[in-house]
Amino acid sequence: MGASAGFTLLADAVTAAQSFVTVFATVYTLVIFAYVITSWLRLPYSPSLNRIQRFLYDVCEPYLRLFRRALPSTGPLDLSPMLAVFVLWGLEYLVNWILGRFA
Repeated sequence: MGASAGFTLLADAVTAAQSFVTVFATVYTLVIFAYVITSWLRLPYSPSLNRIQRFLYDVCEPYLRLFRRALPSTGPLDLSPMLAVFVLWGLEYLVNWILGRFA
């Protein structure tokens, strides 16, 4: 295995890691948006809808709780999802930039 083969293997690994980070951030952003929308709507009781809402709550709430503690209370308006998405996008950019330095 020559040096160029090792470099190609490293570049492939970095590209795969960058793709994973981008897809993860995109999917998690969509999950946060779905959580916000389902929190605004009053959905009829259904076991399947209840499972979906519970899944969204379990996945999003621990991350959003970090920002709810840091932000001051603004009454009925919750800005933590917006800040959480911006931080997620910033982390995505930072991780992809760091990984790009290896390739």
